[in-house]
Amino acid sequence: MNPLPEDMENALTGSQSSHASLRDIHAINPTQLMARIESYEGREKKGISDVRRTFCLFVTFDLLFVTLLWIIELNVNGGIENTLEKEVVQYDYYSSYFDIFLLAVFRFKVLILAYAVCRLRHWWAIALTTAVTSAFLLAKVILSKLFSQGAFGYVLPIISFILAWIETWFLDFKVLPQEAEEENRLLIVQDASERAALIPGGLSDGQFYSPPESEAGSENEAEEKQDTEKPLLEL
Repeated sequence: MNPLPEDMENALTGSQSSHASLRDIHAINPTQLMARIESYEGREKKGISDVRRTFCLFVTFDLLFVTLLWIIELNVNGGIENTLEKEVVQYDYYSSYFDIFLLAVFRFKVLILAYAVCRLRHWWAIALTTAVTSAFLLAKVILSKLFSQGAFGYVLPIISFILAWIETWFLDFKVLPQEAEEENRLLIVQDASERAALIPGGLSDGQFYSPPESEAGSENEAEEKQDTEKPLLEL
């Protein structure tokens, strides 16, 4: 036989796992169902999930790490005060790293506002920051003269580019899918608890039993024996 296509196998696997989870949930007594609902509601009251909090921490790390690299670059190239005045006050797009620092500030403000304050469940904000970061860094690398200024001409653009795309991957493949899965579990548990509440007093294992097998065959054999013994007694 030809093996099943991968799509059919994935569909069968997904349906089997969903049926298994439903069986597990309906096998739990109402007390356990209420405990699970309270645990999910407790997570909602916290306001932000653990995986989303980790994402916000990584966004903060992005800003702090780029800031640290920029300060090191200022200190290496002739002192912080002189270099800061040269890069900020006398800003030059072709030789300054100040705009890369501002780009990290832009990512931090947009992502924290969108996913920590507003708690969005969509990818448009991270798509905006990643697109702006990628376009700006590519243009700056092509047009500027950063590569002639030492190692930081390579390090800062590359680090900013990598961090922006790691944030995109983490949100799209970790934060949003995990939160959607937890929401679906909550809906399933609530549905199971509502069905259990419709049954008065709940159901125990003793209420589900199979009736004993009838002994019709043995009764017929006893009657046949009695019918065969009667003529013998008459003789």
